[in-house]
Amino acid sequence: MRPLVGLAALLSHWWRHPFQLAMLLVGLSLATALWSGVQAINAEARASYARAADALAMDGLPRWSMADGSAVSLARYGELRRAGLAVSPVIEGDLPGSDLRLIGIDPLTLPPQARLIDPAELDLRGFVSQGGEVLVHPEAVAGLAADLPPPRAVPDLPKGIALVDIAVAARLLGKGGMSYLLVPPEAAETAAPVGMVAQRPTAGEDIARLTDSFHLNLTAFGFLAFAVGLFIVYSAIGLAFEQRRAMFRTLRALGVSAAGLTGLLLAELLVLALVAGVIGVGLGYVIAAALLPDVAATLRGLYEAEVAGTLALRPSWWLAGLVISVLGTLLAAGQSLWRLWHLPLLATAQPRAWAQRAARGLRIQAGAGLVLLALACGLGVWGAGLWAGFGLLAALLLGAALLLPVALFGLTLGAERLARGVLAQWFWADTRQQLPGLSLALMALLLALAANVGVGTMVGSFRQTFTGWLDQRLASELYITARSPDEAGAMVDWLAPRATAILPIWSAEAPLMGQPGEVYGVTDHATYRDHWPLLLGRPDVWDVLAQGQAVLVNEQLYRRNSLRLGDLVEMPGGALPVAGVYSDYGNPRPQVIVATDLLVARFPDSPRLRYAVRVDPGRAAALASDLRATFDLPEGAVLDNTRVKAMSLQVFERTFAVTGALNVLTLAVAGLAIFASLMTLSGMRVVQLAPVWALGLTKGRLAGLDFARTLVLALATLVLALPLGLALAWVLLAVVNVAAFGWRLPMTVFPGDWLVLAGFTLLAAALAALGPWRRLARMAPADLLRVFANGR
Repeated sequence: MRPLVGLAALLSHWWRHPFQLAMLLVGLSLATALWSGVQAINAEARASYARAADALAMDGLPRWSMADGSAVSLARYGELRRAGLAVSPVIEGDLPGSDLRLIGIDPLTLPPQARLIDPAELDLRGFVSQGGEVLVHPEAVAGLAADLPPPRAVPDLPKGIALVDIAVAARLLGKGGMSYLLVPPEAAETAAPVGMVAQRPTAGEDIARLTDSFHLNLTAFGFLAFAVGLFIVYSAIGLAFEQRRAMFRTLRALGVSAAGLTGLLLAELLVLALVAGVIGVGLGYVIAAALLPDVAATLRGLYEAEVAGTLALRPSWWLAGLVISVLGTLLAAGQSLWRLWHLPLLATAQPRAWAQRAARGLRIQAGAGLVLLALACGLGVWGAGLWAGFGLLAALLLGAALLLPVALFGLTLGAERLARGVLAQWFWADTRQQLPGLSLALMALLLALAANVGVGTMVGSFRQTFTGWLDQRLASELYITARSPDEAGAMVDWLAPRATAILPIWSAEAPLMGQPGEVYGVTDHATYRDHWPLLLGRPDVWDVLAQGQAVLVNEQLYRRNSLRLGDLVEMPGGALPVAGVYSDYGNPRPQVIVATDLLVARFPDSPRLRYAVRVDPGRAAALASDLRATFDLPEGAVLDNTRVKAMSLQVFERTFAVTGALNVLTLAVAGLAIFASLMTLSGMRVVQLAPVWALGLTKGRLAGLDFARTLVLALATLVLALPLGLALAWVLLAVVNVAAFGWRLPMTVFPGDWLVLAGFTLLAAALAALGPWRRLARMAPADLLRVFANGR
């Protein structure tokens, strides 16, 4: 037989069953869409990191900075230039009142390799003038304060960077020296002068390292959604193979070899996979474009990483989407193709032969599920690191899904034995008989529900803990940020007779235990002693801290370096022992707290622009208004603790908007899987329902029992999903979160959310069962009688 004739015969099945074809394409398209959408977001974020890293790294040129962490003095710079070293000064810092990273350069000495923009776009006269100008990305112009030098939009600059002349940067940041000196390529091998150290820029590596866990989380969600959608594909393909057993036997009898028939089926599946893949990639682009603003806000709030708000069609993710669509189809069809290849010539049309293969496959499936659960236990006890955590999640979810049919079989068998009456016993026996056809859809529902419970518990626990933590940390009534050291001094003098306490919030960036980190200074005051939340601490922790004899470390630094109380923390100016550990949710970087006097002594050039102000709560709003009016301050320069908390919670909510959206989409795909399975099975159940109808049970009651069966199975799956979801939440909070971010959260359960989820689950199951219910209720008696006419 010619291959094209055989392929046409195989494809004719889809013309006769358009609904199956639609479900196959929809399932694969949705699975590909969720996966490719996540990958599109990740690709755009990483491209933004690369652009920002190129700018911050100055083309990877080495840099010299002071070994003690202080600023490079003008005298030291002049000394090196007179010695013939063509170094170029740079000043970096956070632009006050903005999310931008300010970079001050000397355009006359900057090496050509480190040009951040095309020299043709630089108006040198305006750039180095006394007032200067600020070069920023066009989208950042609107957010600049009015008292800054005039802005100029430069599309080539990353969104998170503001470029100014070095003299302007020194004035805006209040710095009396330079952050570092760029070394030209011809002097790259020159040893750093005495008192200085040579460094390679690591900004891009730092951002990539910090955000890896976030993108890995997104990838895990995308893969979970893809797996749930793949159940629809597996079900549709398995049903199509089941319905074409007679056709396979006929084709084999006409001379088509097993290899030839398998090849034709592979060709058919590849065509369908490519069509669904193209549709899925298009839908993935739409999903990514809708979610990208929330992802960008999350990355900006948690990691200070700027991500472009527009989405580019990059080959790296749309090609990957097509590839995974094909691989997913082949994976879903692999078992059926294997059976077809190994069955004898005439056995392909014998239901008993396929049933024996299916029963053997179910035993293998149950064994694989037990092995995966054992692997999950092993990873939970002996595993370490982020990949071990995600391996634990994967083994736990997949193992539980594979064991679901066995659990439902046992539940229905037990219910049948406890049932009273013939009809009740038939109901449970018939439900058990339908499990093979519905098991894949129910496994998809189990995964979706478990993910919903697990992620919901994690987010709820985080929200509750984070809110209480903010209440403790934000004890001061007002938080102010000055634009210059002179303005900061004037504001402190003005506030002194009007406030009960003015507490500096000064910090410096510094290496901690070999990692880029932050050092904060605190003043000995009851605000910290009474309100600062500590996880661990010496009895005299605040006394030794105030004396400059010890430090507090955040949980991230404590866990990642396996520290204990009394261990030394390496930092510029000398190591100090750990006196206490504090929670620092939302910050992935290591951080220490020292006495304010010690911070000033070790980092004399650190900016001193931010303060916390303690006042009578009833006077806070009026005092904030007077302060803005007196110093002509922008709105964001004076914030009360209520607004700071609201802003923090807003960032928190946007952080989990993406996971919430993926949860909803995954649950919707699971509902579609149930609908597809019920619709395809409804046509095959006529043979089983006709005898019951002939014995006197009405079509309406039969349809009602079928409807109830769907709700019972969905509810049983939800009950089994609850412990799985709680186990998932524990892994996320106690394993993955610690490995990814460095902090551990207490786990809190929310039974009210489970009731809401149960309502949505029953609603989704009811909507999925509505079509088959109407079809059975409206079935003509002749269709039921035809079963007996066919000799069954």
